[in-house]
Amino acid sequence: MKTIWILVLVVFYNGISLNGVATNVPARPPFVSIGALLSFNSTIGKVAKVAIQAAVDDVNSDPSILGGTKLRIAMSADKSGFLGIIEALKFMETDTVAIVGPQSSVTAHAISFVANELQIPLLSYSSTDPALSSPQFPFFVMTARNDLYQMAAIAEIVDYYGWKEVIAIFGDDDYGRNGIAALGDKLAERRCKISFKAPLTPAATREEITDLLIKVALTESRILVVHTFSSWGPVVFSVAQYLGMMGPGYVWITTNWLSTLLETDSPLPAGTLDDIQGVLTLRMYTPDSELKRKFVSRWSTLTSGTTAYGSNPMGLSTYGLYAYDTVWLLAHAINAFFDQGGNISFSNDSRLAALRGGSLHLDALNIFNGGNLLRQNILQVNMTGVTGKVKFNPDGNLIHPAYDIINVIGNGIRRIGYWSNYSGLSVVPPETLYSRPPNRSSSSQKLHGVIWPGQTAQKPRGWVFPENGRHLRIAVPSRVSYCEFVSQVPGTDKFAGYCIDVFTAAINLLPYAVPYKLIPYGDGVTNPSCTELVQLITAGVYDAAIGDIAIITNRTKMVDFTQPYIESGLVVVAPVKKRNSSAWAFLQPFTGQMWAVTALFFIIVGAVVWILEHRLNDDFRGPPRRQLITILWQVTCNIICSLIDCSEMV
Repeated sequence: MKTIWILVLVVFYNGISLNGVATNVPARPPFVSIGALLSFNSTIGKVAKVAIQAAVDDVNSDPSILGGTKLRIAMSADKSGFLGIIEALKFMETDTVAIVGPQSSVTAHAISFVANELQIPLLSYSSTDPALSSPQFPFFVMTARNDLYQMAAIAEIVDYYGWKEVIAIFGDDDYGRNGIAALGDKLAERRCKISFKAPLTPAATREEITDLLIKVALTESRILVVHTFSSWGPVVFSVAQYLGMMGPGYVWITTNWLSTLLETDSPLPAGTLDDIQGVLTLRMYTPDSELKRKFVSRWSTLTSGTTAYGSNPMGLSTYGLYAYDTVWLLAHAINAFFDQGGNISFSNDSRLAALRGGSLHLDALNIFNGGNLLRQNILQVNMTGVTGKVKFNPDGNLIHPAYDIINVIGNGIRRIGYWSNYSGLSVVPPETLYSRPPNRSSSSQKLHGVIWPGQTAQKPRGWVFPENGRHLRIAVPSRVSYCEFVSQVPGTDKFAGYCIDVFTAAINLLPYAVPYKLIPYGDGVTNPSCTELVQLITAGVYDAAIGDIAIITNRTKMVDFTQPYIESGLVVVAPVKKRNSSAWAFLQPFTGQMWAVTALFFIIVGAVVWILEHRLNDDFRGPPRRQLITILWQVTCNIICSLIDCSEMV
């Protein structure tokens, strides 16, 4: 009996159960400290604060999630610039295992280097700068949609309507510059481009915005993409309305900052709504589900006593949904971390030991020993939340990126379609297409009708001739010969001729004005070389040329020609002689010698017929006179039959 008890003690001492599974897993702590960096007074932050706290309460109320462990969250203001970095460092002085945030992409860039060193994961639901998904920041996890996909959606919209150039208005910081760089790449994939970049400082004043939009109004493109913040984004449209840039002919497309503003602070003031009529904006797509409906129904209770704009209740934006799911994602990752034997422990950074005793107290920053394991578990989470399926692809981005495409009309918004990375533009929800093969053909790309700025349903052309643009430089050969085609009017800078008349008639048929300048080419003494003129067009000296320039093979390889407007086919030149008509006119086609040869031919044919028929045919016998008449008659009949056959063939 003593032997049995000794064996039992040995088994438990070695941490082995009867099933052969290790049981020496460290006990779970009663609390796990996490942090949250958000701007409490911003459009995104005030919604995210409520959503994050609700998620923490829901996780703590369900003991099956963390096995009795509670989440302890500390929220701090994500201030701009240097102060935001200081707030993040304060979290890292404590036993914080992960940080929800930061809200700002600019702050995220700075503290991601610190997170890499201290191995503390950052889970941001709003820092969507494409550069943050780089392998340079392994401890930064983007729990919302990467702006790379948002820019891809805008590029597909631009290409869908047949526009080729856009103007980008953006905040001049990491978030704005990197987002517009991604837009430029996506447009280039579709042979489109950004023709003018209009950066604004993050603290731009109304005067600075006015000066910038005046420059924009003088450019050619009328497709404007606004990638900025909801803090001064509405001011851009207010100034645009004042400058007359919200009328027909203009197209305004914004990133999801505008849809966030409309969801959170709705209804907006009447003046603000008037300024954004006809604008297209994007919104991160979240499929309808039971979880989402329950959370949306709870929102009014969660925000009771909280207002957004004036006395309006605070609405729930998609950022709030992603903030809620971020906490749940972290909770599942922490649970898996504990299941795998993870331990909450910290150690000193040897590279910071040399700074000990300094007034900055940087030596207080400790490395989270389980940071790598927790990060791996975060990226391996596979759950269903209020935003739908939450799972990361090998690139560290959430799977199935998709956006709603929204048109601002009247007092509300209208969804005109969807964009997904799987099938592009469509009028059906993206999840219905995941079960089908991907189809990116042009015929499958569809959107509903749009009410554009100026209350028009007609698609804008997308460009005008810029008021500050240069005239087209059109060369005109100064010829000495054939002046009827083109020539310079003596004593003036004007040109006349058939080619000039054709060009002027074509210009008048265009529905818009084309500024141009005719420039003489040549010295006016000798005819200039048209081939050299064509080469100058290729070199960019001239934009086009007008004149009697022959279309030959080597020239078509250098420039494009219009359709020929002068007929120049192959012709035969023959003299015209007047002849008198008479009864013997039928003899005129042949000469007398030709007629003699023809008669001789008839006699030879008759002789051959007589030789062949004389012995067998009685008609060719008798007196010589009769035989001669028969031969002539037979030859005549053959000739007549031949003529009849020829006429029937004709």
